[in-house]
Amino acid sequence: MTVDRFNALPAAEAQRELMACCASGEWARRVADGRPYPDMADLLVAAGQALADLPWEQVALALAAHPRIGERPAGNGREAAWSRREQSGVATADRSTLAALAQANREYEQRFGHVFLIFASGATADRMLTAARQRLRHDPDTERRVVRAELARIVALRVERMVS
Repeated sequence: MTVDRFNALPAAEAQRELMACCASGEWARRVADGRPYPDMADLLVAAGQALADLPWEQVALALAAHPRIGERPAGNGREAAWSRREQSGVATADRSTLAALAQANREYEQRFGHVFLIFASGATADRMLTAARQRLRHDPDTERRVVRAELARIVALRVERMVS
C-alpha cells in the first residue's frame, strides 16, 4: 500500500490497518484522523507524535497485544507475522537461553505489570536477555520511558512495512 492509498481509505479501514502497527484504538484514530499525509516521513512523524501523546492506559493496551519475547506469536494475522519476524533472533536460541528469557519475562511482568517490550528486530536472544535483566533494575518511571521509546521504534517499523 502506498501513502496515497492509505490516505484514500475509509476512516474505519485506515484505523483497522493501523491497529496492526499499534493496538491502541486511540492511537489508530489519531493517526487516521490526521490524513492526508504528503509522504512517509510526515506519516511517521504523526505516528510518533500520536504515540508520545498517549496516556499510559493506551500504551498498556498496545503492550498487551505483544507476545512475550521468546514465545512464538499465535495467529495468522499480519501483526502475528510481524512479531514472528521481529523476534526471529530467538529462533536459534538454546534451551537454557529460552528458559532464562522466560524467567526474565516473569520477573519483569511481576515488577512492572506488563509484558517486557524490546525492539527485537535484528537482536539476538542473548542481547534481549541482557536487556531484560538490565531493565529489571529500573524504577517504574524510567522503565515507562524506555518502554515508550521501544514501542515507538516498533510502531515506526510497522508503519513503514504497512505503507511501502
